[in-house]
Amino acid sequence: MCKGLASLPTCCLERAKELKARLGSIMQKPNWNLSSCKIGQNKPSLEECLRWKESFEKLLSSKYGLCAFTAFLVSEFSEENIAFYFACEDYRSTKSTAKLPLKAQKIYDEFIGIDAPREINIDHETRDLTKANMLAVSPSCFDVAQHKIYMLMAKDCYPRFLRSPVYRDLVCQARPSTKATKQQEKKA
Repeated sequence: MCKGLASLPTCCLERAKELKARLGSIMQKPNWNLSSCKIGQNKPSLEECLRWKESFEKLLSSKYGLCAFTAFLVSEFSEENIAFYFACEDYRSTKSTAKLPLKAQKIYDEFIGIDAPREINIDHETRDLTKANMLAVSPSCFDVAQHKIYMLMAKDCYPRFLRSPVYRDLVCQARPSTKATKQQEKKA
């Protein structure tokens, strides 16, 4: 670090690091929105959209729900959370123990380490524990950090998603129009 930066308060340095990461995300990615979800011509049904309100798990288990939630996180500059969560899921399901150290280091460098390009928001105790777990990698070395991020998404991002225009628009698009409903009733 240059001498000029070393004299700045820690909070300023952390804010600059956060801005650098956010600007880096913008520079690296094109605008990513719901139209980026390529799931054929099918839109989710109204029932599926409403099922997402039942639980965060149901949202994540739906391909279109996950895509819509990810688009929402991108718009909020917090897509690193869902990316980290699924990187951990992929890591945990790795069958070959020989591949674990390389995968673990990649996840750590991308999401947890100092100057990580997609740094997740975890407390320093969790960060320190995860760093210690990296000394002897195992399928569970990211479990605590992953749980913290899952809870952050479930308690903060998920409720905001359900109140967002992204979700409301999907529900409105999934609702059959009254004209179409009447035509179907006439045919029956």
